[in-house]
Parts: sequence; structure tokens; C-alpha cells
Amino acid sequence: MALPRTVAIDGPAGAGKSSICRVVARDLGYLFVDTGAFYRAVTLAVIRAGLLDADDAAIIRLTSQLNLDIVPQHDQYAVLLNGEDVTQAIQQSGVDANVSRISAISGVRAVLNEKYRQLAARGPVIMAGRDIGTVVLPQADLKIYLDASPEARAERRYRQRIAGGQQANYDEILSSLRSRDASDSQREVDPLRRPSDATYVHTDDLDIESAIRQVKQIILNWQPAH
Repeated sequence: MALPRTVAIDGPAGAGKSSICRVVARDLGYLFVDTGAFYRAVTLAVIRAGLLDADDAAIIRLTSQLNLDIVPQHDQYAVLLNGEDVTQAIQQSGVDANVSRISAISGVRAVLNEKYRQLAARGPVIMAGRDIGTVVLPQADLKIYLDASPEARAERRYRQRIAGGQQANYDEILSSLRSRDASDSQREVDPLRRPSDATYVHTDDLDIESAIRQVKQIILNWQPAH
């Protein structure tokens, strides 16, 4: 049975892309690339370098100098920033508060988009983000759009942080997600859009296992174009 070589997964922040795709990729033998994690890693690097108030050119220059990678690690994946595992560090509130602005810089997106395409060329890949099917991999074999209400996404992120031993406030998370949605969908460069040829999956009423099964079945049912 043939499987799609490139699977593009798009959707708003907190829709479950990482949680779902990580398991699907592991079970079906794909490399999972969470592009949002790379934007978070760049934001962390910007914070560490004291460049939050710097001009775009300085931030783009820093981004181009970073060594970013994502590698399987047990049942998870590790995000590497210059060889350092920053998987947990990129979930910090300071990164949350600034990632939208950093990811809206066109030069940053251009640098990372090229990195994503290099990762996709490694082999079978499931790539998740906001503009994968529309900008990064517009010729992807299969496109899926994962969606959920802001309230459902905030509740999931709240529980995730509590489970990880982090402090969390539901109202603050919900406000942050709504702000991120507006920024992602209204930005001039590569806005969040649902690809016209993507299969739509709404996850509000699905638990994680059901969502995983549904996405996995979409991939398994894929038929190559003739």
C-alpha cells in the first residue's frame, strides 16, 4: 500500500497538531516536523541574545546563523537549537508572548521555510504548521487542516502545562490564543489559511485517541493522483 511521501498539516495554535502528528508519524514511519517549534526556538534565541527590541535585520541575521533540527526521541521528539535540547525551554511564557511577532518577520520565515523544505527532502515527512499546505509544501501529496474552537484549545494547553508541572492560567491562555489567531490570520506574510484541497478535521468533540485514528485513516486511505 502506497502512502503519501509528504503530508502537510495546518491549523491554528493549540489545535492538537503536535500531539496528534507525533503519534501518527511514529506509528506510520514518518519524520514529524513541528514548524511551530522552530519559530519558538528562534524566539528563544532572540530572547537569549537580548534582541527583542532589535530591528528585523538583526533578528533575520541571527536566525540565519542558528543550527536548528528536530529528531525523534523515544515517543516524543527533541527540538535542537545549536545542538542544545530546548524542547521544554521553548514552552516558556516569554516565548509565548513573543513568538507571534518573531514569526511574522518575512525574512525569518524565508530562512525557516528553506530549512523545512530541506527536512522534507530527507524522506517521508509529516509537517505541521500554519502555512505548510499553502506556502512551504504547496505540492504536498496530502493536506489536512486540523481545527478546534479557541476554548477547547485553551483547555488542552492549560492541562498540558499543569501536567508538565508549569504554572498556568486558563483565561490568560485563552486570551493569548485569540490574539495569536488574529495575528496569524491577518499578517501580511504567509497568513494562516485553510488550503482549498485540504481534508478538514474538527477536533472539539474528539479525544486525542479518536483524533489520532481519524488522521491516521486519512493518510492510510490516500490514493496517488493519476
